Amino acid sequence: MKFGIIKERKTPPDRRVVFTPEELLRVREIYPQANFEVESSDIRVFKDEEYADLGIEIDTDLNDCDVLIGVKEVPVDALIPDKTYFFFSHTIKKQPYNRKLLVACLEKNIRLIDHETIVDAKGRRLIGFGRYAGIVGAYNGIRAFGLKYDLFNLAKAETLKDQAQLIERLRRLVLPPIKIVLTGHGKVGMGAKEMLDAMKIKQVSVEDYLTKTYDKPVYTQIDVLDYNKRKDGQVLDNSDFYKNPQEYISDFERFTKVTDIFMAGHFFGNGSPYILTKEMLKAPDNKIKVVADISCDVDGPVACTLRASTIAEPIYGYLPGEHREIHFEDPRAIAVMAVDNLPCELPKDASEGFGEMFLKNVIPAFYNNDADGILARATICENGQLTEKFKYLQDYVDGKE
Repeated sequence: MKFGIIKERKTPPDRRVVFTPEELLRVREIYPQANFEVESSDIRVFKDEEYADLGIEIDTDLNDCDVLIGVKEVPVDALIPDKTYFFFSHTIKKQPYNRKLLVACLEKNIRLIDHETIVDAKGRRLIGFGRYAGIVGAYNGIRAFGLKYDLFNLAKAETLKDQAQLIERLRRLVLPPIKIVLTGHGKVGMGAKEMLDAMKIKQVSVEDYLTKTYDKPVYTQIDVLDYNKRKDGQVLDNSDFYKNPQEYISDFERFTKVTDIFMAGHFFGNGSPYILTKEMLKAPDNKIKVVADISCDVDGPVACTLRASTIAEPIYGYLPGEHREIHFEDPRAIAVMAVDNLPCELPKDASEGFGEMFLKNVIPAFYNNDADGILARATICENGQLTEKFKYLQDYVDGKE
């Protein structure tokens, strides 16, 4: 089996890679029969020479590889027919901008495996950059607060080497006694929590957060039943929310009255109620002035996320009364940080973490006859057809949706 590590070709450039040079050595130690070839790249966070110095082959042509592994979408004209590809395809939610990509994979007889579809038997995701989105998103949220109030000007995350440097910059700050609410307990939410804890910001209970005042910054991390409630008033458990999201409405307004920064690290499922609505944002007693929408669902549960922002221009302003964008420094504005590719700002750390997950959860499947069904569950298409699990994409492929 020969694996190829492909060059990232999407614009803007993405410097991440699935396997670092050291991680490829680890793979070869565990699976000596695995061969690797790395496509030459002038943008990758690890230089060609770093791979070559460890005896890993560098080439500009990966046609002799069986499996090609990348991070972001591969341009249609760069797809090599009759191969297995791993990358984030952004097709499984029928994203219109990538329909041609899925069509091309079918036409070119490509077996497409999306990193997002790599799950265990219970449907839990095994691969992703969520932790690093949370790490960078929390940093960017604090940075946005400093810029909004002209208190401090943190360096951009992309200019710093790793998470340790981000933490070092954050620890220099002296913050006023602000309150931060963080949604989500998955990889994104826990990545953001890492940063708040590293800053020594005190975590408090929901009840204390809502009712007490403090002379130093505090945060609370809330779960779905903290910011949603059943319409009929029943208090059930999380599983009821996940099974019957349509029976719930947002209960987030109680947090808007006491919060300075909202860090959104939740997963937003189909049918779930919106969390932070336009009405909450324009209410006279809304205190939120900075929203770090790490999850970044445009036109989704956080009403002020009008669009995704960019690493180059990460912050924009939201005018609550008119539901439109203005400059974030305007006194009337809520500052919104909604970068949708946050892990790109920490390419070295993100690549190292991703490679560890890929080695642990995916590579074994190639050498144990996919005993746990990892590859079978994750395959979107092969042999020119959508697999059974992804047949729902047929109308999308046909251009009917």
